[in-house]
Amino acid sequence: MTDPLIIIGSGFAAYQLVKTLRRKNSDIAIQVFTTDNGDEYNKPDLSHVFSRRQTADDLISMTGEAFASHYQVELFANTRVEAIDAEAHSIIANGTSYRYSKLVLATGANAFVPKLKGNAVDKVITLNSLKEYRESQQHIAGSQRILIMGGGLIGVELAMDLASSGKQVRIVEPGEQLMASVMPEFVSTPLEKQLRNDGLHIDSRNYVTAINDADDGLAVSTNNGIEYRADCIISAAGLLPNTALAKQIGANVNHGIVVDSQLRTSIKDIYALGDCAEINGKVMAFLQPIILSANALASHLLTGAGELKVPAMMIKVKTPNYPVQSGGQFNAESKWQVTFSDQGVLAKAYNREQQLTGFVVTKENVSQAFPLFRELQTANSGTSER
Repeated sequence: MTDPLIIIGSGFAAYQLVKTLRRKNSDIAIQVFTTDNGDEYNKPDLSHVFSRRQTADDLISMTGEAFASHYQVELFANTRVEAIDAEAHSIIANGTSYRYSKLVLATGANAFVPKLKGNAVDKVITLNSLKEYRESQQHIAGSQRILIMGGGLIGVELAMDLASSGKQVRIVEPGEQLMASVMPEFVSTPLEKQLRNDGLHIDSRNYVTAINDADDGLAVSTNNGIEYRADCIISAAGLLPNTALAKQIGANVNHGIVVDSQLRTSIKDIYALGDCAEINGKVMAFLQPIILSANALASHLLTGAGELKVPAMMIKVKTPNYPVQSGGQFNAESKWQVTFSDQGVLAKAYNREQQLTGFVVTKENVSQAFPLFRELQTANSGTSER
């Protein structure tokens, strides 16, 4: 390839692709464009920073400059890509045109902030990147009362970690239960009990409508008329894939940038990877599918072969006081076989054909996760799941 491979983004997906290409002994020219410093860090560690008393700098495993040198890429840090000219095979960044042979959109996702009223809406914090944590770490450290909007996976992990660091934490969740997309209600209920025992306040079936400045902090109003006071408000209400550049060039976009099994978008020589990509109708913002995607894309870029196959995967919820692991998939139609004991919950999900499709284990029963995962893989051999 005469022109370089250009990657837009410097998150886990982008850097996993770079590492995979170099591990395959490829010396193709690579340019990385990113709006931040390009520092490498482990994003899941953001869920532990408060109890571990870590700063943003503590999380950096390799600076952007060091990464670029080690993996022989040309890094354009703190540089925003303004446009893509797909016909000319070029991007525009800071008013300058750069040609590419292939282009990878690894633009990630932004934390969703609900539409709110009030004069302090701009004080809502999001923690979806190292840059965001760096900008807010002092404010969070100086806050005692913290309200988290959203009781999903990230919201609960952050809440437990903040409470462990000595903060007063409240979760406001619009749904009936915590982490509804990750676990069934009979697992969420004992988890919620543990969180309450740890001192967290949980307000389900409620959501924030307005945030205003007050003499004693921030006044938070909710849809059911309750008003809280907080020093800091964090939105953990979900992620929105960054699809603006893809939409600009007319690529097929649904929830994320739609790709095929070779990570190709609907535009020739343009690919999407990571939190911005939609695979088989789903945006899979987890490490395992991103690693598999990077491997498949690297093979395709180098050989023209390579195809993504996403098997059953396992999710570990980072709630140390009540460990939870789940695998495979389940939904409202799943038939559950559940055992409750002092060791926690052990639950298996079956479909209508009595085929094992997923599981959830908690507390000491997390030791059963890998045996159950192997059982799941055997039961579903020849199929692929989320």
